[in-house]
Amino acid sequence: MSKPPGRRPPYRRGVFWMGLSIPALIVLYAGLMFFTLPRDIGQEAGLKQFFAWAQADQVESAVLLSQDRRVLFVREGGDYWTALPPTEQYMSQFVQVSLNRDIPLEIDQQVIKSLIQPATYLVPALIIVCAFVLIFLLLRAGAANPFLRAAARRGAQERPVTFADVAGADEAVAEIREVRDYLLAPDRLAAIGAEAPRGILLAGPPGTGKTLLARAVAGEAGVPFFSISGTDFVEMYVGVGAARVRDLFRQVRERAPAILFIDELDALGRSRVAGATAGADERDQTLNQLLVELDGFSTAPGVVMIGATNRPDVLDPALLRRGRFDRQIVVDRPDRGGRLAILRVHARNKRLAPDVDLARLAAQTTGFTGADLAGVLNDAALLAARRGKLAITELELEEAVDRALTGSEGRARLLSPEEKRAVAYHEAGHTIVAFACPAAGPVSRVSIVSRGRNLGFTRITPDEEKLVVRRDELDQRLAVTMGGRAAERLVLGQATSGAKDDLRRATALARRMVCELGMSDALGQVALGRPAGGTFLDDGLEPDYSGEVAALIDREIRRIVEEAFVRATDILKAQRLALDELARLLTERETLREADLAPFVDPSRALPPVLSS
Repeated sequence: MSKPPGRRPPYRRGVFWMGLSIPALIVLYAGLMFFTLPRDIGQEAGLKQFFAWAQADQVESAVLLSQDRRVLFVREGGDYWTALPPTEQYMSQFVQVSLNRDIPLEIDQQVIKSLIQPATYLVPALIIVCAFVLIFLLLRAGAANPFLRAAARRGAQERPVTFADVAGADEAVAEIREVRDYLLAPDRLAAIGAEAPRGILLAGPPGTGKTLLARAVAGEAGVPFFSISGTDFVEMYVGVGAARVRDLFRQVRERAPAILFIDELDALGRSRVAGATAGADERDQTLNQLLVELDGFSTAPGVVMIGATNRPDVLDPALLRRGRFDRQIVVDRPDRGGRLAILRVHARNKRLAPDVDLARLAAQTTGFTGADLAGVLNDAALLAARRGKLAITELELEEAVDRALTGSEGRARLLSPEEKRAVAYHEAGHTIVAFACPAAGPVSRVSIVSRGRNLGFTRITPDEEKLVVRRDELDQRLAVTMGGRAAERLVLGQATSGAKDDLRRATALARRMVCELGMSDALGQVALGRPAGGTFLDDGLEPDYSGEVAALIDREIRRIVEEAFVRATDILKAQRLALDELARLLTERETLREADLAPFVDPSRALPPVLSS
């Protein structure tokens, strides 16, 4: 219902009058206090001095001020005053002395002061009451302390984001189109008795485009877009988070139809636990207020809430029931086709050389998210600008991928000839074993130039992305991982510290094979350990088995890794000439690409047999 023009709402008029009354009351109180100050005439004298002068008949006259409890008296033509303590003993003594010494005594009742005195207690109370009323009205008017307000950001872009800007997430786009259709034509769904989802939960790894997808819905529907992070509600002061939730939903309802997007929802909607501490109790109150507001969406048609998280497993079950976040959409890492579409979107404003093949780049970036791919193109553009080129070439793109995988080049880190030879044999070992293990994928680049913490790297690009991997394929991947250590032991006669990361990755893969995939005959077809992290955050497993089983798991992991090491060693022994030649080329050129590695590919090589498991 619209308000009459030119009239303030009642609470705003109250704020205006309370804002005037409080300063007026303060001025009134200051005037009353000034008027009620005791009267001081002449010089001050002590009460004992007055009694001594009275006994000596030196006091000519006296006036008692009843409200001020002071005595004004005249002695030898001079004016004096003394204060009477607030006890009846001194008052009686003063009157008795005055009567005994025949001192002319006048009592001034100070009637006006006696009438004003109660006001000095009433006015401060009125100031306090008015202050509380003013705070209440400010809260209601929305002009309260920003500490209690939700810091929601309303999207305002020159060009709205649409579904055309969202690439590599076709399934998620298809699922969320219903929200756009509901906002554009709510009557069409109502006509057939369908209800649009109240809340959409976007779950997926970081950088997969969850925020972009939410903005695209708002851009397609042409409605306001409010975004806020779940951490914006988290405070140590009880009640602040709940107040911010109420303020946020008030803002969104006033501008319906609209979309409210809460990023990092797990910071706000984490599952409630009993016996919570003070901080957790505040978080629970905030979550309870969010649940209440979500239930109230039925009174605000045209409001859709979208949440994003990479920890859907920790969300409170009450948040995921029907009527709240009643639809979950997984926004996962893109496949090869999705990566190609994402690269084309981000390459719109990039100047690419004619020889650039985005399809090849998409094949080399397995596991990259949309944010990672955008970073690769941006890094390539920066490298091209740094080198004075007018367009991005394949060289900059390859180096940008290397930077994303292993870090920036460390040309300042000089290796001695012995270290350079060890690194060359290490990387050559990975490469030769990879050529003999087709399931590991082709090698696209080998380098002994240090990047980040790595002294060298071997990039293997799978021909296809598999969702189901066989046991023999995992064994081949393990053999490739242990190829560097096998080459060190075979050529140098001893191990080096360069295989530290290889050992960590090989042990982690073997542990997954034993504990998660049931690929150990000694332990059987069981899953051991429970996930310690979320669905999309790999935080390992928490043990849920006995100490005897843990010892058996360790033995099986060691056995699988050792078998992979033996297999890699057998391959390198059979291909020792190719190993030496590849290490020599790496020492000379430092970096070899796919074309340089072609002479070392021999499909006729036979794989050593897999050791019994």
